[in-house]
Amino acid sequence: MSLTSSTVRASWARIDAWLRTHAPASARLLAPPANPDEVERVQVEMAVRFPEDLLESLGCHDGLVSWANILPEQPPIPLAEIVSFWRMSVEIAGDDPDLCEPHEEGGEPWWHPQWIPWAQSDGDSQVIDMREGPQQGRVGSAAHDETASFADGWPSLSAYLNDVADVLDHGGTVGPWAPFLTTDGELWWSSEGETELNGLPLAPAPTSQGG
Repeated sequence: MSLTSSTVRASWARIDAWLRTHAPASARLLAPPANPDEVERVQVEMAVRFPEDLLESLGCHDGLVSWANILPEQPPIPLAEIVSFWRMSVEIAGDDPDLCEPHEEGGEPWWHPQWIPWAQSDGDSQVIDMREGPQQGRVGSAAHDETASFADGWPSLSAYLNDVADVLDHGGTVGPWAPFLTTDGELWWSSEGETELNGLPLAPAPTSQGG
């Protein structure tokens, strides 16, 4: 459960501050804000209006300049990659019922054109669901080799980033993921209790409170 409630911009400010203090190498990988004209162009191409919290996030960082395990799920990707990954997924799904329709009642398809892949790595994406309804804006996972799921997600991108900021500030986990520091001083999210990465030790990440 979240310890605080804040806007996306405030959450990113907290995450940025933690990174600058404890993992400056990771902080340098955060991209500058997205170009507002490009944000509008991408929304038109995707025929999906971005939720306010995603617009606010893109106004802080247009993803990363290179891959990094900087968030507990998938790494945020630049706007250009959001639209290219979305375009590829829509083309693959096409009108194939095995990919664009749920396999069971109450389930999810492999892909839906009203999902925004705001974060992605190796074909697995963290998506924002913009289908109409009371759950619009929720965050879930779309794997490359199975149907999507929102069961273990968040009600919004704002809630997710707020949880990340809370854990960095106060400790704990985001879902099953806990923050660590690598021997290179980079932020790394892994299972709680993990002790090493590729044979090198992982140290529990310090909190903003000095814990």
